[in-house]
Amino acid sequence: MGAFDVRDLIKADSTGPASAGGASEGTRTFHPLAERIAAMPVKQTLSPVLIEGLVRLADMLVILGVGGLVFAFYVAGKVDYALPYQVTVPLVAVGALAVFQALHLYHVSALRNFIGIAVRVAAGWTILFLLALAGFFFLKVGDQVSRVWLAAFYAVGLVLLLAERLTASLIVLRLTRMGRLERRTAIVGGGPAGEELIKALEAQRDTGLRVCGVFDDRNDDRSPDLVAGYPKLGTIDDLVEFARRTKLDLVIFTLPISAEARLLAMLRKLWVLPIDIRLSAHMSKLRFRPRSYSYIGAVPVLDVFDRPIADWDIVVKWVFDKVVGTLALIALSPLMIATAIAVRLDSKGPILFRQKRYGFNNEMIEVLKFRSLYHDMSDFAAAKQVTKDDPRVTRVGRFIRKTSIDELPQLLNVVFKGNLSLVGPRPHAIHATASNRAYEQVVDGYFARHKVKPGITGWAQVHGWRGETDTEDKIQRRVEHDLYYIENWSVLLDLYILIKTPFSLMTKNENAY
Repeated sequence: MGAFDVRDLIKADSTGPASAGGASEGTRTFHPLAERIAAMPVKQTLSPVLIEGLVRLADMLVILGVGGLVFAFYVAGKVDYALPYQVTVPLVAVGALAVFQALHLYHVSALRNFIGIAVRVAAGWTILFLLALAGFFFLKVGDQVSRVWLAAFYAVGLVLLLAERLTASLIVLRLTRMGRLERRTAIVGGGPAGEELIKALEAQRDTGLRVCGVFDDRNDDRSPDLVAGYPKLGTIDDLVEFARRTKLDLVIFTLPISAEARLLAMLRKLWVLPIDIRLSAHMSKLRFRPRSYSYIGAVPVLDVFDRPIADWDIVVKWVFDKVVGTLALIALSPLMIATAIAVRLDSKGPILFRQKRYGFNNEMIEVLKFRSLYHDMSDFAAAKQVTKDDPRVTRVGRFIRKTSIDELPQLLNVVFKGNLSLVGPRPHAIHATASNRAYEQVVDGYFARHKVKPGITGWAQVHGWRGETDTEDKIQRRVEHDLYYIENWSVLLDLYILIKTPFSLMTKNENAY
């Protein structure tokens, strides 16, 4: 979406306010400004936590590298004991992280101001070496450490740390101008409370928030069309679709805690989204312990929902998928080649079957499978589920569906397309039904399973909830397992599910036809 100010759009908008209500899902008519904002190209935002972590890693590598290289070029071969150096360098690296953290040198807002952080980096680095000298003195090991090495370590280290921070500052400033560090935010609740919250947020420096608009279910005088200069773009129902299309990062409620019923009704609609949800506390008379709050600048908020698998977890899961997925693709390639040949020989038609399914954040993705139905009977919309002894299934198809070999081409989705994960909720066909009812009509909060990237296998599949979902109970239990996975994700859980999957395919396949 890039950097923009909604208030500038208001000035340019000549259409005037419009009703945000709509007739039904998929035909909802948005406020004209909401349509314009949603139509803007959306750039993937970067997590400040991720950037701060990368800077910490860069600091660590610079310090370890400088200490090691100075030792290798000047000290190595001239001393009998390298232990003091081997201990000092890692301790200085760890100490630098602690000192720099205490000096607030890792916050993204600090990285935007190189002059300010350069002074603090030099001060922190100097303090650290003074502490090291004091440690050498009290431990009586000063004569075991070369003064030239120590001076070179200090001087070269300071120069390279400043060069690294200059590079980081230039990168952060460029990302800021590109709008890659902003947190796209919507405010829920108009009136005085919403206006006060927006003013409080705007008074903060370098929060990275970009307010996209205000949403409120009320249509009376308590909720005007403009709140602190920002337009009211619609109701909570509109916000759900708006958030998906604009990839919102944050929603802040201004409702008082006393409005419990209204708040819960809204949260039931929004918790299916992969976003952070906060409750504003800056005007609340009810005060909790300071640790109960998180802060946007100096504005206190209460955490209601957090986006699952965020920040470094995204990186860890991405690396896990690429590494393990590539190894699996290599290891299973003979089986995939044999299956492709069998499918080709068994019946006419393409080897692979492509189908549109729901992916992360309800986005449409195309998944690959080995074709298991006769080509002239293929059901791209999944209007009718495959049942036991279904005449549409080929001879080879019956075997590969029972063993889930037909799913193996989805490793290509994982490794090359990146729209699937190895482990996650299974992507369902767009028109899939249970008892002739759409899944989202059967299960309350069904779309919450799309808060993470879908997977080839998952927690539901290893517990036997795979294959046909001909009853409402089956899809209910599958979604319950999917939500458990989302709330309890870890790399170890992914690894456990991958290890257990082959055994589950052999012992829990009664619903797979």
